[in-house]
Amino acid sequence: MVKDKEENVDWSIQEVAKLAGTTSRTLRHYDDVGLLRPTRIAPNGYRHYDESALVRLQRILLLRQLGLGLPQIADVLSHQASETEALSTHLALLEQEQERLRRQIAAVSSTIEALEGGEKPMAENMFDGFDHTQYKDEVTERWGADAYARSDAWWRGMTPDERAQWHKRASELGRDWTDAASRGIAADSEEAQALAARHVEWLTGIPGTPQDMKAYVTGLGQMYVADPRFAANYGGTDGAAFVRDALGVYAETRL
Repeated sequence: MVKDKEENVDWSIQEVAKLAGTTSRTLRHYDDVGLLRPTRIAPNGYRHYDESALVRLQRILLLRQLGLGLPQIADVLSHQASETEALSTHLALLEQEQERLRRQIAAVSSTIEALEGGEKPMAENMFDGFDHTQYKDEVTERWGADAYARSDAWWRGMTPDERAQWHKRASELGRDWTDAASRGIAADSEEAQALAARHVEWLTGIPGTPQDMKAYVTGLGQMYVADPRFAANYGGTDGAAFVRDALGVYAETRL
């Protein structure tokens, strides 16, 4: 993920492919047929995509899963100028698919709420409904199969409204972390530690949370920095480093 001097955020084609569960080849094809243009081309020739492009990609993937071909998708997108209106239409269609598409409903609901509220969609959450098992191996390796099974059962048992609320809370937390980091406050300040307390409270609401919370919170903070999918939620690597440091202080003094 890259930020320019005006704080505009974009993702490389490899990052977008990983986030969306697709391939760089598919994204290049979407560019070739005029369906999804990159926001910019870097000096090294890599395609980069901003938040608006991610929203458009979400709409494309939804229509693909509803059985539309690329020409039909292009036609639909050309006649739906409002992203929020288009996503609302997709959401209504997804609800008809019931259980098979429940996870996609939560992802679209989260994006709509963020757009209507003037907030930035959290990149990795925008595609959560398309492949809920995308972090299965990582979670299992780090915290065990039982932790994944319990959290997965919890997620699948939630209603679309509950998932939307959960995503909204996550989005608000990411926004507040990003704001605090941009103002350069200290990781051990009262404000940063209050955010860390909110973050830990949010984490412990997920079944399967490891008993060793100190190691868990510290490890998550390190992962936020190391993995661009998570760093994107906090304004990039620098913001994620601030979250890591604040969580580290909280873990040492409170857990």
